[in-house]
Amino acid sequence: MRSFTYKAVVSSALFFASSVAFASGDGSGALAFAEISAGIAIAIGAAGAATAQGRAASAALEGIARNPSAKGDVFVPMILSLVFMEFQALLAFAVAWKLVS
Repeated sequence: MRSFTYKAVVSSALFFASSVAFASGDGSGALAFAEISAGIAIAIGAAGAATAQGRAASAALEGIARNPSAKGDVFVPMILSLVFMEFQALLAFAVAWKLVS
C-alpha cells in the first residue's frame, strides 16, 4: 500500500509539474493539456464502464445459474443496465472530443 501511495503521489506531482513544459507563448500548450485531459477522460470513462459491465454480467449470470427460472426477470434489466453503462463510455468520449475541439 505504501508503494502504491508513493507512486501515486510522484505521478501526480510529475503530471502537474509538467504544465511548465506546456507554457509556450504560441498557445499550443493549452491544446496539449486539453489532449492529455481528453485521454484521461476517455480512460476513466472506459475503465468505469468496462468494470461495471463485467460486474453486472457476472452478477446476472450467477443469479440465473442459481435460479434458472428467473432468466426472464433478470435478462431485460441486465441488458438495460448494460446500455446505460455503455452510454457512460460514449459520454466520456463526447466530453473528450469537446475538450480537444
